[in-house]
Amino acid sequence: MTETRLGADEAGKGPVLGPMIAGAVRAPPAAIPADVDDSKRLSADRRETLAATMADDDRITVAVAAVSVDEIDDPATDMNELTVAAQVRALSKLAQPGDTAVVDAGDTSEERFGRRVADGLSDVTVRAAHGADQTHPIVAAASVAAKVERDRRMAAIDERHDRSVGSGYPSDQTTRSFLAGYVDREGTLPPAARETWQTATDVLAAAEQSGLAEF
Repeated sequence: MTETRLGADEAGKGPVLGPMIAGAVRAPPAAIPADVDDSKRLSADRRETLAATMADDDRITVAVAAVSVDEIDDPATDMNELTVAAQVRALSKLAQPGDTAVVDAGDTSEERFGRRVADGLSDVTVRAAHGADQTHPIVAAASVAAKVERDRRMAAIDERHDRSVGSGYPSDQTTRSFLAGYVDREGTLPPAARETWQTATDVLAAAEQSGLAEF
């Protein structure tokens, strides 16, 4: 398999809290840390160490880009479109004419996803593949960059609320408790919440039913 020097992936597609982040990495294959892997397979400490190693290596260029909660809640968009936009934003910060990029496909059709990312770039060939973060080290490196940035954004949300809000994923009980408590106190969702997500609407509905039960 011929490796590419440019890769992209995203983190935070499914959470109810916080932005989606795309990461892009441009580097010669030999510069990518040998133990890089899909960020989901790595501990937070290991991701931070890998991110620091890449940042300290002048052969490696890393870029990240965010898709905001407001963009995600916009009814005129969908997550496939926004995943394309996120990767294009990250890649455009470091891609050079004539580059070939491998990206993790965020669509059921790899070909369609790759074409849409390529359409957003200038003179860059794009190959998309499902699970690219597990088979292409350059994409795994991009997944680490994206996840580390997303974790930093979530830590900032923790600080804003002076408590842990959890991972932001609907399955996280800490996240669900935070949302329920916030709505109970404030009567609305926190600014970091994706209001159109089912988890968010469920929390609002539960609070409304609880309020009605008091009468």
